[in-house]
Amino acid sequence: MFLTLEGVEGCGKTSQARRLAEVLRRGGRTVLVTREPGGSPIGPPLRAVLLSQDYAVAPKTELLLYAAERAEHVERVIRPALERGEWVLCDRYGDATRAYQAWGRGLPRESVEVLHAFATGGLEPDLTLYLRLSVEESVARARRRDDQTATREGRFEAEALAFHRRVAEGYDALALEFPDRIVTVDASGSMDEVGERLLGAVEARLGA
Repeated sequence: MFLTLEGVEGCGKTSQARRLAEVLRRGGRTVLVTREPGGSPIGPPLRAVLLSQDYAVAPKTELLLYAAERAEHVERVIRPALERGEWVLCDRYGDATRAYQAWGRGLPRESVEVLHAFATGGLEPDLTLYLRLSVEESVARARRRDDQTATREGRFEAEALAFHRRVAEGYDALALEFPDRIVTVDASGSMDEVGERLLGAVEARLGA
């Protein structure tokens, strides 16, 4: 199975991806945890460009770089793992591009979809877990995290709240557009509470 976790900055998906993978492994499954950007062999340098505050990347360039890394990610990492019979759990995928570049940046949705389809060869997740959290809380969490870790990956966190609200609106719209694939999970509360909700969603939708 191919599962993705999505949501605005600071919603907790990276931590929850690791927790969910451990639960699935205890159930006897082989699980590959990966992420975008950064999961492909060429991913780390592209991630540095895309997320670093040291670069001012134009919206079209941003979209093309994400598509390039996704093409390599699918070809070199995701499809081979699925063909080996593994579960793939990916922290961000196509819905992030739709929400951030189409809704957030205002790029044409049709251009986003054409590039995504070309990069992936049509590969879509079996299930997408959308961790929904208020924009104010999620951005506050993300900025605290960046301050504590002194990361240079804060380019999106530094965006104005209006940008993050557009991204959140995009995710909400996508959940309505793809109800058979996207499950909205309340990301408020403790790590354990959110983890139980995620596991329940996986069990309900995929018989995990």
